[in-house]
Amino acid sequence: MRSNAVRRGRGPLAGLMRNNRLYPVFQPIVSLRDGSVYSHEALIRGPQDTSFHAPDALLVAAGHESLNFEFENFCVSVALDRWGSLLESGRLFVNISAEVLVQVLKRCGRDALMELVSGFGVLPRMLVLEITEYERVTDMDYLASVVREIRSAGVSLALDDFGDGRSSLRLWSQLKPEFVKIDKYFTKDISQHADKLKTIQALQQIAAIFDTSLVAEGIETEDDLRVLRDLGITYGQGYFLGHPALLPREQIEATALDVMRDRRVAVFPELRRASHAGSLSRIAVLEAPAVGLSTTNNELANLFLTHTKLHAVAVIDGTRPVGIINRAHFMDEYSKLYYREVWGRKPCMVHANLEPRLIERDHNVDELIGILTSDDQRYLADGFIVTDNGRYEGLGTGEQLVRSVTETRIEAARHANPLTFLPGNIPISQHIERLLNSGVEFVACYADLNNFKPFNDQYGYWRGDEMIRLVARLALAHCDPQRDFVGHVGGDDFIILYQSANWELQCQRFVAEFADLAIELFDASAREAGGIHAEDRHGVSRFFPLTTISIGAVKIHRDEFSSAEQVASVAARAKHDAKIYGEGLLIRDNADFSTH
Repeated sequence: MRSNAVRRGRGPLAGLMRNNRLYPVFQPIVSLRDGSVYSHEALIRGPQDTSFHAPDALLVAAGHESLNFEFENFCVSVALDRWGSLLESGRLFVNISAEVLVQVLKRCGRDALMELVSGFGVLPRMLVLEITEYERVTDMDYLASVVREIRSAGVSLALDDFGDGRSSLRLWSQLKPEFVKIDKYFTKDISQHADKLKTIQALQQIAAIFDTSLVAEGIETEDDLRVLRDLGITYGQGYFLGHPALLPREQIEATALDVMRDRRVAVFPELRRASHAGSLSRIAVLEAPAVGLSTTNNELANLFLTHTKLHAVAVIDGTRPVGIINRAHFMDEYSKLYYREVWGRKPCMVHANLEPRLIERDHNVDELIGILTSDDQRYLADGFIVTDNGRYEGLGTGEQLVRSVTETRIEAARHANPLTFLPGNIPISQHIERLLNSGVEFVACYADLNNFKPFNDQYGYWRGDEMIRLVARLALAHCDPQRDFVGHVGGDDFIILYQSANWELQCQRFVAEFADLAIELFDASAREAGGIHAEDRHGVSRFFPLTTISIGAVKIHRDEFSSAEQVASVAARAKHDAKIYGEGLLIRDNADFSTH
């Protein structure tokens, strides 16, 4: 596949190609299910100890010497030739740009191209063409037809670096590649970035639709490998698994293999903020009639009498709302003596609030809190006007807003506690389910404060919140963030799911450190007395010792429980016992509950 351009070329790259100075190296693509080597990707290198050893330098030189097409063809030929000479039976990924793939098929035709591949000793069904630079495609339909022809010969397709900002979901949909490689931006440090994890989970849903296997590129750390494995990504590639080498690998790096064999579950990163997302699509917008600038008071009164449940009416100028009239306020005025005779035929605009609250339908609910807290209570009584792209859409009431905000906050707290930003009940249950499914043994710890209510009553919620945040900080401090999961059930209840071997020591340190720090939240007199006088739940004043923390711990063995609810239940019982017995840490085995 050596062209005249290469023979005539005087540049350094053309010289390297003429003299066969370019060679392939092979990097393993690994099954993240069991750590076995699934395939290899061929990568081209120039002579060692030269500036052309790096692939980027070769690509730049190809552009400068106008040899892009020839260079790509040469690289494919060299890779196939070397793979065939090694008598490798495994699958091989070979890079080729979409543009060159189209040109090669035009020049050679499918059959001739497959004969060339077979001539290198490579079976077409073991070849995966990894399409690069597909962002330059101008005719997707034609590329799709080329891909169908190539695929009919048994060759598989992969899209490279998907998600780098140039990717096309349409191309994925049209080509339906067998493999899509996730750009390393999304895999690098995924163990620390919840947004990257959520993005990959979204890609997994798309991959399921198109029956595509995902390959996570750029895996460079143990923690990232563990997260990607637990996410269920099919394949992985990166230096942590294996560097490119002259010969294909039979096994991945030993450190990576240890991770694959270790069934401890990764702790997925969570968004460290409470999500209050919610839009007016959740609120039942009232499609209420509106009045115009010239509508009379008599006409407005008739409208209210016809629509008995209408709390207000919007005033619009064309399609643009300019005011709102409250029903109760207007009808009070309209019912006064001689009002109809004097004002009945006059425009109703005199009763309008000309500064109505206008809310776009996709507005975030939390940003509407101003309506509930505004000093001007007209907004709560009048409600608000809903618009769609500035045009009048309908009305919303203060009651609907309160209900929607409350529901949104409750739903958000199930995912992330708004006080501590720790995972709430839904992520807690999901993590327990993952632990149970993995078969790994772990310890479920349920932490709760002793004598917290009298402290909260005595010093107020702001100091109570500070104590709860102290619990959250210490719980995180006494955990391995990659092994142990901390969740906030609500109030002063916390769940810790330990996989670390030193969990007992960490719990004991947690209890001791909390006792040392929590005392600083009490006044000097309470610290000196060792507690405070406050009313108990029955309204009787008595002495309460300083606030401490109790932790009930349950060892969870393989195949012992089938649901997260069961684990949470036995952990709660252990916590209850710890509080009764006055233990800082009370350790239970599930067998301990069999006689209770």
